[in-house]
Amino acid sequence: MKILTVTGYKPMELNIFKQDDPRIAFIKFALEKQLIAMMEEGLEWVIISGQMGVELWAAEVVLDLKESYDIQLGIFPPFENQTSRWPENYQETYEELIMSADFVEPIYKGDYKGPYQFRAKNKWFVDKSDACLLIIDEEFPGSNKFFLSEAQKAEDYAIYMITPDDLDDAVTELQMSDPDYWS
Repeated sequence: MKILTVTGYKPMELNIFKQDDPRIAFIKFALEKQLIAMMEEGLEWVIISGQMGVELWAAEVVLDLKESYDIQLGIFPPFENQTSRWPENYQETYEELIMSADFVEPIYKGDYKGPYQFRAKNKWFVDKSDACLLIIDEEFPGSNKFFLSEAQKAEDYAIYMITPDDLDDAVTELQMSDPDYWS
């Protein structure tokens, strides 16, 4: 596997409304562990659409890992100006990530035209990657269900998931690695 799509929940789907929410650290830790394992197996590119939440957090993880690993980040928003209705703090984060990414290109030129752009985006990501990594609870998939459905239609397409149990394990592992936890 050379190219991986990473996606998952938007922050509001996780009831995360502040960028300093401590749960983000656990999500990023779980992503980092999975990405390191994949990079050690030959992963070269992580591609995202740059949506708020898991995708932006994954981009931050990839950029941090670039210091130790040969990994590239591609951001392919479904259309130009996708951040126009986002909260300002997420717009700033997105702009910083765009500046640091190895490749950035919107799938559609111009602004939002209709929901078909999101359907096309999901298909495009499945077509352009070898596998996907989803943070998802299959009982409550939220907006992830659309990408997952597209990924399940593809032949020979690997779907990796970080589940709520995996996130619980990440919380435990991080807590136990903190010396203050044992005090």
